[in-house]
Amino acid sequence: MALPRIDTPTYQLTLPSTQQKIDFRPFLVREQKIIMMAQESQDEKQMVRAMSDLVTSCTFNKFDVNKLPIFDVEYMFLKIRGKSIGETVELNLMCPDDGETQVPTKINLEEIEVSMTVGHSNMIDITDNIKLQLRYPIYSDATQVGGLDQSDGVFKLLTRCIDKIIYGDQEYNRVDITDKEIEEFIDQLNTDQFNGIVEFFNTMPKLRHVVQITNPKTKVKSEVVLEGLQNFLE
Repeated sequence: MALPRIDTPTYQLTLPSTQQKIDFRPFLVREQKIIMMAQESQDEKQMVRAMSDLVTSCTFNKFDVNKLPIFDVEYMFLKIRGKSIGETVELNLMCPDDGETQVPTKINLEEIEVSMTVGHSNMIDITDNIKLQLRYPIYSDATQVGGLDQSDGVFKLLTRCIDKIIYGDQEYNRVDITDKEIEEFIDQLNTDQFNGIVEFFNTMPKLRHVVQITNPKTKVKSEVVLEGLQNFLE
């Protein structure tokens, strides 16, 4: 006997990087199980793959998630999660004034947007006649490098995200440059030049939300800035 099929609602979001309209559905129990298993494994690469598979399925397999900027995928996951489990999460936020008191705070996921830093640019001046054109890390990069808080992961990400080297009137496209040549180029940079590249990653678009909280002990009101997907997950 055929059991009844349950209709799944469809919603729409706007992709931050391109403003393209994307249809999506909530995730189903089978997909939630995969995410929960990945979280329990504490394997970062397994979690990355699980999130990629979930977002791909919930957007009807219409595009390659792994070729999208990481902030696009995180934004889509947050919107899908909101329509699947609930659009409100409760987080324990640390009060900045004493650094120890935590305040339970409800966050509306519908209010979370991708924020762009004023003055952010993908063109980095190395010298007066040498410039770098960088690209945003795409989701597949997350499976190829370590965490951005690890120095080795930062260097690997840099080599992958250099899109073009401009020297005067000459342009060197990344596809024509070997990994070894890129590594040798980066190794010759001084600290200020290297920090200019790192600043691109520090200021690139990201999930961001500002919350006002009051310390129940001191009555001091403070602003807490939440950035990145992990800060919005319970």
